[in-house]
Parts: sequence; C-alpha cells; structure tokens
Amino acid sequence: QVQLVESGGGLVQPGGSLRLSCAVSGSIFSFNAMGWYRQAPGKERELVARIIRNGRTTYADSVKGRFTISRDNAKNTVYLQMNNLKPEDTAVYSCNAEQLAGTGADYWGQGAQVTVSS
Repeated sequence: QVQLVESGGGLVQPGGSLRLSCAVSGSIFSFNAMGWYRQAPGKERELVARIIRNGRTTYADSVKGRFTISRDNAKNTVYLQMNNLKPEDTAVYSCNAEQLAGTGADYWGQGAQVTVSS
C-alpha cells in the first residue's frame, strides 16, 4: 500500500519562502515521475513541477526560476522549495506519484494549503 504524506504548508508573506515535503511509503523509483500540482478556488488543477526517474525536472512557466523540485532518495521524499512567493501562488498543493505506464492509477497525497498574504 503506497501512501503519500505532504507537509510544510502554511501562511507566508509575499516574497517569503516555504518548502513542501512529500514522504512516500516506498521507493520513489517505483514510479515514472513525482510531481507537485496545485489548485486554487475556482481554477483548474495545474502541474507546478515534476521530476522523472532520471532526475530531469520541468516547471510551469509561472513558477520557473522561483520553485525547485528535488528529492532525497534515501528518505523517499520529494520536496518543493518555493521562493519569492506571490499571492497568486495561494492554492492547495498536492503530491503526485505517476505509475509506470500500464501499471495502474497514480497516487495522490491529501494536499497542503499554501496561503501567501500580507
């Protein structure tokens, strides 16, 4: 049974920083990729950052240069370092584990609220 647990959300002022963590109960190399998504009220869920098994990363244009996705293989944990946060970054952030093709549905964490406000 795979579980993903997010932590590190909270309230931060504009320009501040926050680091989200996603702890996975199992090897992160069991998956094709790990990613962070976010959804703000009234908006569709969007991919924020993604890291595939070989370490390549991709980012949404809106966060490029401000956010960094990384992983600690020994701890089976994926991180999202968020710098220079803006009010428009306010959303529920969810950790996602992509299954290898044809092996089943993706796994999701419960989500972490990030609120950027003065």
